Amino acid sequence: MKVGLRMQLRGSSTWEENEKSEAKFLARRARLKFDGYAYSPKLKYKIELGLSNRDLSGASQYTSNAPRYILDAVLQWNFYQNFELWFGQTKLPGNRERVISSGNLQQVDRSLLNRRFTIDRDFGFQLRHHFKLTDTFVIKEIISIAQGEGRNITTGNLGGHQYTGRIEFLPFGNFSSKGDYKGSDLKREAQPKLAIGVSYDHNNNAVKTRSNQGSYMTIDGVENAYFETNINTVFVDAMFKYDGISLMAEYSDRTASDAFAKNSDGSLTGDAVQVGNGLNLQMGYLFNNDIELSGRYTHIELDKTVTGKNPESQYTLGLSKYIVGHKLKIQTDISHLEVTDGSNKLMYRLQVDIHF
Repeated sequence: MKVGLRMQLRGSSTWEENEKSEAKFLARRARLKFDGYAYSPKLKYKIELGLSNRDLSGASQYTSNAPRYILDAVLQWNFYQNFELWFGQTKLPGNRERVISSGNLQQVDRSLLNRRFTIDRDFGFQLRHHFKLTDTFVIKEIISIAQGEGRNITTGNLGGHQYTGRIEFLPFGNFSSKGDYKGSDLKREAQPKLAIGVSYDHNNNAVKTRSNQGSYMTIDGVENAYFETNINTVFVDAMFKYDGISLMAEYSDRTASDAFAKNSDGSLTGDAVQVGNGLNLQMGYLFNNDIELSGRYTHIELDKTVTGKNPESQYTLGLSKYIVGHKLKIQTDISHLEVTDGSNKLMYRLQVDIHF
């Protein structure tokens, strides 16, 4: 067994037009992790517990009104050659930025695209496989069946189930130290490395506004009565690294068979599926002194006729100092958010990250 501890200590300040500025300090993440194997190295496990207020948030009737301590609790069985079967609660094979650990991010935190479209964690099965098409060309596949309502749900499956498939192409071979799922080119790849991934997620009879995330769509003001609709989410992403240069791009699109939640008599409940699309582009350059300059552009365009939300764009400039790689680093960034209705916002963040 390996025991790990990690924490992110953050200060931030925001300025919005015609609004009072806001500053806050918090332990954004504080987590305890255990991983290892049981009986055989082919049967691995991982348990990760969240300890900060943000990690524990979300207590409701659906979690037995209890804090959501468990982030990951999963078994990983390498039962045959390059096949692995996962069972338990863990991240679904959705967008790349979400699967990258928050401790290995290039900037202080993830983008608006992840906040709006991620499918995050859920409980279920995942079948994973990889093979070489040529001496260097690697292909990875993942198929997942999950409960469909997010992590730590104790009320059972209120809607249908969630089905996710992902395929990845690495034409120049694997990245050093699994760098296709780490921000920044800390290994300074000697040869260009590229990973392209495509995910498709179908949440059958979903009862939440953002597939397995968001709020429950209750109907008729009655407890345990929910509006159900099929929600489909597509992710296309890429990661490129070479000699200190890193590029990451993601596109997401969410649709629903019926985006407007309705009561049994056909009247609108006021809830709606957050349908729309998003684009995130990010790049950075790592200097020889392990200081990195990075930039990010994110554009979110939810369907205004459904959500009532205007398109928004965010521009972020980041600066990081890696003391012991991602294990000990200081990161800061400044972001400008533009919304088409004219409500702009400026945000500054400073964070110390340590984990082992």
